[in-house]
Amino acid sequence: MTEAEIMSEIRDANLSYLMLAQQMVRVDRATAIFRLGISKEIADLLENLSTAQTLKLSSMNMMLARFRFEDSAILGMLTDYKKNWAITSAHSAILMAGQPVEQIS
Repeated sequence: MTEAEIMSEIRDANLSYLMLAQQMVRVDRATAIFRLGISKEIADLLENLSTAQTLKLSSMNMMLARFRFEDSAILGMLTDYKKNWAITSAHSAILMAGQPVEQIS
């Protein structure tokens, strides 16, 4: 994959993420904040982005979304479960809920 193709894929992923996040915030704000791991302030910003702002932001050369797995145990739990998936999923959701949300610096 060439550098140009990678950058194009990043822009596509950013646009998809921003559009999904905006829709989630507009439909169910509290659930979106929890599932996206964002603060209320970031939810406000996402909700109020214009189409032009969304397109401009999505064209950045870095990924806007990131893994929420600061702890390798959570990722390991999700990828190597051997017991009941529902229990594993619930346990990982509880652990991720305890992580701090993204803040505006």
